[in-house]
Amino acid sequence: MAVEPPSDIIKIMRKVNFINGEYYHIFNRGVDKRDIFKDKEDIERFFQSMREFNSINPIGSIYENSFRNPLGGSTAKTDKLVDFICYCLNPNHYHFILKQVSDNGIEKFMHRLGGYTWFFNKKYDRSGSLFQGRYKAIHIDSNEYLLYLSAYTNLNDKVHQLGGGAAKLVKSSWSEYVDDILSNNGFCEKDIILGQFKNIDEYKSFAKEALEIIKENKEKEMEKLLIE
Repeated sequence: MAVEPPSDIIKIMRKVNFINGEYYHIFNRGVDKRDIFKDKEDIERFFQSMREFNSINPIGSIYENSFRNPLGGSTAKTDKLVDFICYCLNPNHYHFILKQVSDNGIEKFMHRLGGYTWFFNKKYDRSGSLFQGRYKAIHIDSNEYLLYLSAYTNLNDKVHQLGGGAAKLVKSSWSEYVDDILSNNGFCEKDIILGQFKNIDEYKSFAKEALEIIKENKEKEMEKLLIE
């Protein structure tokens, strides 16, 4: 599949009305650009929140849920608020591509996910906001845009060229997309993306080509859209 960035890749931030069955790019970063993940435990706790709070029926806290459901997470696909298509957790920000599957699913899920701030503040003996205001949301209104953003999200650590210790504090869905075993399992609903390619290798090539285009445009416009 040829890689051409969507002509409307730069979207204007505006109030978004979340609609069931539609796709959205959700992202946020730490207040004052601070790290929101300082070690592997932080990343895994946030990811645990992504799994367990994605349930129509409130679970209370992760601690409470550990007694009801030792394996964590929702009990069935029909119980979910959102479908995760892609995600990337970087030291100071995150990106999700979500499909809303229940009424007000994104708003409910993101509200619950905000409980991570309590965990972080307690662990590091701090107070106040951890994230830079309310999460940002952009409606993904074309398939072309969805494919391009899947590459941006899956390879977001490469977009920011994270290396050294920072590279160890990254968790993304890229491995789910390029690993033959994980592609049929894993956390994300990948068919909407991978189903448009002949095989995993074709998607991998598409994503890597898209990454180079994104890097070329990063200093111009991409950063304005995605994190500033």
